[in-house]
Amino acid sequence: MRLPAVAAGAVLTFAWQVLVALFATSMRGLLLLMVLAVAIASVVAGLLLRFGDRGAAVGVAVAVAFGGSVTAGIAAVRWLTLGWPL
Repeated sequence: MRLPAVAAGAVLTFAWQVLVALFATSMRGLLLLMVLAVAIASVVAGLLLRFGDRGAAVGVAVAVAFGGSVTAGIAAVRWLTLGWPL
């Protein structure tokens, strides 16, 4: 694995998640869009792992895990402070 490939996969996946999140107009929309974005990025990571660059697949996987965790954290804080977000 090469570090530039890992970094490229992580940066592009981070940009993908930010662009998808910008389409959300509510908390429910954000959660649903991010679940979709994480699912799509996970499939891409699997395809990269099988047929492409393993370094890029690792970068994508790390960024997906981080983005999904941040989204889950936002949902948890929203749930604890204001009630069920969905």
